[in-house]
Amino acid sequence: MRRLSRLLTPRSIAVIGGGAWGASVIEQCRKIGYQGKLFAVYPKRAEVAGVATVACVADLPEPPDAVFVGVNRTATVEVVRQLSQIGAGGAVCFASGFSEAEAETGDGAGLQVALLQAAGDMPILGPNCYGFLNYLDGAALWPDQHGGKRVARGVAILTQSSNIAINLTMQRRGLPLAYVVTLGNQAQTDLAEVARELLTDPRVTALGLHIEGIGDLRGLEGLAAEADAVGKPIVALKVGASEQAQAATVSHTASLAGSAVGSAALLKRLGIGQVQSLTGLVEALKVLHVAGPLDHAGIASMSCSGGEASLMADLGAAAGVTFPPLSEGQQQGLRVALGPSVALANPLDYHTYIWGDEAAMQRCFSAMMTSDLALGAVVLDLPRGDTCDAAAWDPVLRAVAATLRDTGRPMAVLASLPEGLPEDLSEHLIAEGVIPLCGMSAALEGIRAAASVGKPFGVPLLLPEGGEGKVLSEAEAKAALGAFGLRVPRFARASGADEAAKRAAEVGFPVVLKAEGLTHKSDHGGVALNLCSTEAVSEAAGRMAAGAGAQSFLIEEMLQDKLAELLIGVTLDPAHGYVLTLAAGGVLTEVLQDAQHLLLPTDRASVLGALSGLKMHRLLTGYRGAPPANMDAICNAVLAVEAYVMAHRPAELDINPLICGAQDAVAADALIKTGGRDD
Repeated sequence: MRRLSRLLTPRSIAVIGGGAWGASVIEQCRKIGYQGKLFAVYPKRAEVAGVATVACVADLPEPPDAVFVGVNRTATVEVVRQLSQIGAGGAVCFASGFSEAEAETGDGAGLQVALLQAAGDMPILGPNCYGFLNYLDGAALWPDQHGGKRVARGVAILTQSSNIAINLTMQRRGLPLAYVVTLGNQAQTDLAEVARELLTDPRVTALGLHIEGIGDLRGLEGLAAEADAVGKPIVALKVGASEQAQAATVSHTASLAGSAVGSAALLKRLGIGQVQSLTGLVEALKVLHVAGPLDHAGIASMSCSGGEASLMADLGAAAGVTFPPLSEGQQQGLRVALGPSVALANPLDYHTYIWGDEAAMQRCFSAMMTSDLALGAVVLDLPRGDTCDAAAWDPVLRAVAATLRDTGRPMAVLASLPEGLPEDLSEHLIAEGVIPLCGMSAALEGIRAAASVGKPFGVPLLLPEGGEGKVLSEAEAKAALGAFGLRVPRFARASGADEAAKRAAEVGFPVVLKAEGLTHKSDHGGVALNLCSTEAVSEAAGRMAAGAGAQSFLIEEMLQDKLAELLIGVTLDPAHGYVLTLAAGGVLTEVLQDAQHLLLPTDRASVLGALSGLKMHRLLTGYRGAPPANMDAICNAVLAVEAYVMAHRPAELDINPLICGAQDAVAADALIKTGGRDD
């Protein structure tokens, strides 16, 4: 792996180009307090922003550690070649018009290849990116304004979008930024490689990722493993749902699985917390910076308003945050602190009886935090500083800090509106070890994300091997899966109504008759159930031949042991690998949309966890007096599917339904679209 330390923590910076962008880089270096050497390369002027220029790269007094290349795209390639030849530490390639503009320019992709060849072993960021801000050491290879300031420790944020990076530096929520790095096209150095370098800085507490696309899944796996090894959590905002994963699909699974669920499954597998908004990203990073990953999403909410308590309850449920009921010990402590007039609950409205009484509030908060809670959040909005006096709110803040010291449990001050916590107060709270959270919805999203950070799965993802695919017949699919241990019904094939009736007698009544060559057979009258005679089979086959044009048939035993129907599906998501979908099955699959997703390979424990997350899980455990389904058999069916996928790398696979009974789990229908190593 390329070493990026010279580039990201430079002792010398060179700016190539004399336009406004280059001058701005020098100005931002001065603004941030950069103490290293500054060089400028521009043949048409004697100085740029007060720095004396040299005419060309060869005239630089020494190989610079970091270079901002602010010239046009064609000149960028040659400048990068010269920098590589003199041994520069790395470069930011600001120009656009490379692979991201191929459709407009027609030569962008080729120019990007030339840029990579010119760079050789020298690290480059971009092209088409702003560069980076190092707020720890005071280095700004950055051609625009930014809102951050120097810190001693903080979080690192990486994004492909320069504009989003600018916006994040302008946050006023108290989040200490150690690094902000933009990546642009990621032509050479991608998100995972930069992030792994930042992990080595002991002053970095957590990583925040804004991800538009993932080019190197193995690199991301390596990043997750290294972050776990050094105890630095990662939270990510993944955007850009792709239609690729749903193109040319033929199964029920395709309606449930795609890029969005693939990315969610990937982040979960890697132990990376996921958020859905930039504000959620900022709030999650504050939690991780101050308290680290949360053990779970069960928190205590405390406010002096019933309205705030209700909002916390409603928004928390939507965000996936829970409020565990009060234990007997909590109730006893709260009753002592609050007296007999306050209704005790979580979220707690402690009323205003104790407002201004710091000792009483501390007793209240500490009593609430005696249980096994991941976090205590005191809801508090400070008044406007320009028109109001906030002195009356100080006892609450001191009580929160004292509760943190007394209980050792993570504590937060949560403002219902972002402007309810001034930036200077947020910074003060962080210095005391209290988490300042701004805006209820974003705060609860951040809490949930911090609770979802975990350990990476540890087994490498199964990746595709390419190839054009074909759709196997149901009989072929069942035979292929049966060879890997999947239970399938007894079956026979027939080419006409008379042969179908004869084969049905051999299979044994009652039987199911299916028209071959149809997808979604039940939608086209291609399935007849519970046929108990040769006459019934012959008649059903005649109807299918006339109505659906069926020429061949599949005859199967009618499965009697049925408590529930599941779907097991696998789709190849080009961005994330093989997505395993477990869902409510049968004809209502798309209607119910009750699904859980994993990435392959997986294990039995993960399969059981996914099954327990389904709404229809109650049917599997014995609903309204019915016996439970055989969970071992269901897991065996899922793992048999996994074994087939591991061996053959299909493009798509669908079992719907898997008939789940008290004794067994049997695939009533199966579809496979090949596309892997067998083609």
